[in-house]
Amino acid sequence: MVYIGIDVGGTGIQAGVVTEKGEILCKGSIVTRTDIPFADQVAAMARCAMETVEKAGLTLNDVKSVGLGVPGIVDPRTGRVPFCTNLGWHDVPLNEEFRKHIDKPVFIGNDATVAGLAESVAGVSAGTSSSVFLTLGTGVGGGIIIDGKVWNGFHGVGSEIGHMILEADGVPCTCGNRGCLERYCSATAIIRMAREEMDNSPDSMIMEMAKGDKANINAKIVFDAAKAGDPAGVKLFSRYVKYLGQAIANVINFLDPEVIVLGGGVSKAGDFLLDAVREETPKYCLYKTMPTSTIYLAELGPDAGIIGAAMLGQ
Repeated sequence: MVYIGIDVGGTGIQAGVVTEKGEILCKGSIVTRTDIPFADQVAAMARCAMETVEKAGLTLNDVKSVGLGVPGIVDPRTGRVPFCTNLGWHDVPLNEEFRKHIDKPVFIGNDATVAGLAESVAGVSAGTSSSVFLTLGTGVGGGIIIDGKVWNGFHGVGSEIGHMILEADGVPCTCGNRGCLERYCSATAIIRMAREEMDNSPDSMIMEMAKGDKANINAKIVFDAAKAGDPAGVKLFSRYVKYLGQAIANVINFLDPEVIVLGGGVSKAGDFLLDAVREETPKYCLYKTMPTSTIYLAELGPDAGIIGAAMLGQ
């Protein structure tokens, strides 16, 4: 038997036929349409999924279940999606609507959570007893896996690690609170801090690489400047690593997972980031003489959404 995994993104939707070991046999994709009704969006996803199954030389009889990873929250008891802002969804019956097109068990999870599940099945945290996945991108998402199962919380809003408060009365967050972790640990945060710093460091290599325009600054420029020893770059990188180390230590102190996995665009900095975070994090962990969670970089990249969504059905 195989599983269908659907990674629902704000600009594109990827579908895949996945084995029980997390291997993708075939993939398909469509453009995300936010200008059409919810029912039409779901019908398009289902068609893409079935076309992918056919392209793999299989039939619906070979499919055990369908999983969807969405950029929002899901009520695990009803399969409804209370919020999925990128697609314009508010309290929609995604499970019920999808079953109208493909009559198989349907499982739905948050996109960061399913990426964490994928890593625990077929990626860097495979074989571990527990893991926490942090996706460091425009925002910060999280996925908690315990004994091979996703932990979503009772109401489906668990693992919102990006909205833990890291600094009381800190930087305003898009969620309405202040001081959220993602205001300090995301790519967006790096860019904000760098643009602020450039007022004090106009001769920085960062400005040179950004061609004199702060609007061109991105996380890669900041990290590249830090690698080159640029004082402003080093200052910003050290500040970022401190925040991220504190955030990871908070997770460790609370949950003590076997593994922490870092994914998302910021993680593409590779060992330069990983080595620094591994050194910084233990400073904030409670038990200094005890072993602590091992921190790794994610391995599966863009395929994690498909694999993890599919594995929700296991």
